[in-house]
Parts: sequence; C-alpha cells; structure tokens
Amino acid sequence: MLIRYTVSRLLEKHGFTVESVGNGVEALEILSRARPDLIVTDLQMPKMSGHELIAAIRSKPETAHIPIIIVAGRSSASEESEKLANFFVYKDIDIEDQLDKALKALRGKTSAKKHSATKS
Repeated sequence: MLIRYTVSRLLEKHGFTVESVGNGVEALEILSRARPDLIVTDLQMPKMSGHELIAAIRSKPETAHIPIIIVAGRSSASEESEKLANFFVYKDIDIEDQLDKALKALRGKTSAKKHSATKS
C-alpha cells in the first residue's frame, strides 16, 4: 500500500493522471475502457499475478504497445521477469530515483495526454 502511494504520487508529480487499483483483474477492467500511456505493476498480487496481467496486456493489439514498469522485490526478480517490461524497479532500493530514471527514458515515447493506470 505504501509502495502504491509512493508510485502514484511520483507519477502525479511527473504530470500523469493516475488510476490506482488493487489487483490485475481491476487493471484489465480499466484497460477495457481507457488506454493509458504507462502501466506500473507488481508481480505478486491477488487474483492475478503480474506475469498474467502482462501476458493479457501484450496479447491484445490495442494494449500491446503500452510501456510497462514492474515494481517488485528482488526476490521476485528473474532475468525472465525483467524482460517482460520496459523497466524493472526494485522495491528495496530507492524507488523514486529508479522511477525517475525510467520515466525520463520513456518521456519521449509516451503521448502528450500522460494518463497512467497503475497497480502496485
């Protein structure tokens, strides 16, 4: 919950409008009616894992292009999971600094509306 709050506030500080949800099922519901510029997700969450959420996002042409940032603990990290997303941010290292770097790298790749659905 604290991680979600931190990520949401940082994204808002960068000019994003944030929709925060509690699990991957809720994230997919949002994606059925909105197209965010960025998705932030954890790998371990209730109802649907981050791996399942990312697979669902990547399987649909209308959402496959959306950049994804995974925010997860080092214990969740693997080479395979790091390849699923555009960026991988570790919870146990300065999250704000890592997210700042990821957002700066993505800045030129996202559109002007800057809408982000986030799940952590």
